[in-house]
Amino acid sequence: MDHSAHHTGTAHDHAEHQAHSGLGLGSASWGTAAKATLHCLTGCAIGEILGMAIGTALIWGNIQTMILAIALAFIFGYSFTLFAVRRAGLDWKSAVKVALAADTVSIAVMELVDNGIIALTPGAMDAQLSDALFWTTLLGGFAIALVITTPVNKWMIGRGKGHAVVHAYH
Repeated sequence: MDHSAHHTGTAHDHAEHQAHSGLGLGSASWGTAAKATLHCLTGCAIGEILGMAIGTALIWGNIQTMILAIALAFIFGYSFTLFAVRRAGLDWKSAVKVALAADTVSIAVMELVDNGIIALTPGAMDAQLSDALFWTTLLGGFAIALVITTPVNKWMIGRGKGHAVVHAYH
């Protein structure tokens, strides 16, 4: 099948294509959802760890550090998808639309869960890079975010949303 015809459509067009090609409505497997979530989590983790490390090393306040970490999580999370679909031949505008459609909900849920855990864990917001509490809370938050976000991605992919829009380019 010639996928070049799909490269000029909208994210909705791609999701609709996936629904009709067997990757969409109601057919998302747990494996597909887990892979999508791990893909998203990798970008989020890189960005968030970098942001937390920078903010902590610069002795920024908790709010500034968390804002930087969340911003970098979204940037790195989107960039993984953006560069993958660019390599598949999409122009920049279309690639940005696909990345936003594929990753926004997944990253948002992941960040909400992970940062909520960090904020609610006593002492975690004040932990330093050399403290085990810093790393265990951050990594534990990622693990819990993975467990919570995978069903969200399964539901979205099953409806032709989220990472389903990326499948046309793999």
